[in-house]
Amino acid sequence: MAIKRYNPTTAGRRGMSVSTFEELQGVQAPEKSLLELKKKSGGRNATGKITVRHIGGGNRQKYRIIDFKRNKDNVPAKVVGIQYDPNRTVNIALLQYEDGEKRYILAPDGLKVGDVVVSGAEVDIKLGNCLPLSSIPVGTFIHNIEMHVGRGGVIARSAGISAQLMAKENKGAIIKMPSGEMRYVPLNCRATIGELGNKDNEIVSLGKAGRKRHMGTRPTVRGVVMNPCDHPHGGGEGKSPVGMASPVTPWGKPALGYKTRKKKNASNKFIIKRVN
Repeated sequence: MAIKRYNPTTAGRRGMSVSTFEELQGVQAPEKSLLELKKKSGGRNATGKITVRHIGGGNRQKYRIIDFKRNKDNVPAKVVGIQYDPNRTVNIALLQYEDGEKRYILAPDGLKVGDVVVSGAEVDIKLGNCLPLSSIPVGTFIHNIEMHVGRGGVIARSAGISAQLMAKENKGAIIKMPSGEMRYVPLNCRATIGELGNKDNEIVSLGKAGRKRHMGTRPTVRGVVMNPCDHPHGGGEGKSPVGMASPVTPWGKPALGYKTRKKKNASNKFIIKRVN
């Protein structure tokens, strides 16, 4: 997808860029039967306390129900539209099955209106088709990968992302994650063929703070400009460094390179090679 860049006619336009949405095709009206209300929390929990900072405001959105499970087997579905989804970076494809049912899936790069996709154990290795890992050839690029059988895909679901099937051993498959990590996944878990679209999403420049507010993100203030009662980096006369060996969070935890994964996590045995 191409990127449109603006001339610096105003301060907000300087450096701003947007997607041209060339990938969007066919039916663009959201399917009403696949919409749900999406309530905003403002980052607050059930008691009203802010537990996640910098959340609030933003445009009203409705959630599109995505079929991550792809469990309607051996029923061909025709792509009737590639649509924008405000809840995620990747575009979504509206499918209409032969029995009339409609579902949304994540749109892989190259999928077009009129294409036919299908799920099942013995379907063709074709863009957009969903199969168990046991039926997918080694070396294939895949997305929307399950980690537990029947629970739906959780790996490789954002714009321009894909994983690669590296090997099959016994009852498991070795997946190379987008981060480079090598992970063991059961062979009967499902995955979808292809790489996800909207690859240029990561190079879009918002250009002004207002666009970030429209996305529901409130301002983020640096710790070094706060008072010492508000942040460990705060205080000092004039412009000051952080004043410690490495940056920390407002609660004193290391901010750069601090590993938060539990050392005795039960799923450690499924990680074959870590990134670092």
